[in-house]
Amino acid sequence: MSKEYKCSIGRNGTAEGKQEGDGKTPIGCFLIREIFYRSDRISKPESVFPTKELSPDDGWCNDPDDPNYNKHVKLPYSASHENLWREDNLYDVLVVLGYNDDPPAPGKGSAIFMHVAEPNYSPTAGCIALSLPDILELLKELDADSKVCI
Repeated sequence: MSKEYKCSIGRNGTAEGKQEGDGKTPIGCFLIREIFYRSDRISKPESVFPTKELSPDDGWCNDPDDPNYNKHVKLPYSASHENLWREDNLYDVLVVLGYNDDPPAPGKGSAIFMHVAEPNYSPTAGCIALSLPDILELLKELDADSKVCI
């Protein structure tokens, strides 16, 4: 299946040579690793991918010097990290893309997700963001070998 969706990307565009904190979305085709969702806000997405409920102590390490760089961590966490339990709705569905994770190369970018877009599709910090209905439709239709191409 090949389908295009309206989305927002990094505030500084795209890059083949992504670096941590550059505000760019990496160019390429990426497998989906897993899905997190806010069960207090939405039902479990229909998908063949491993799907887990988010909790307030979920985070993602973005410290290139930490051994858990570009990995899911539990909070509190001493190294730099992103909190996945957000007040806004952007991470109501959070799709972890297989970017810089096998194994992670320090400084090449972390926390590259597909998540819910702002209503005005404002830029992201480097992720791709789609409407919630589009993400849920996409997750239903993809199989385990599907890739998200940017």
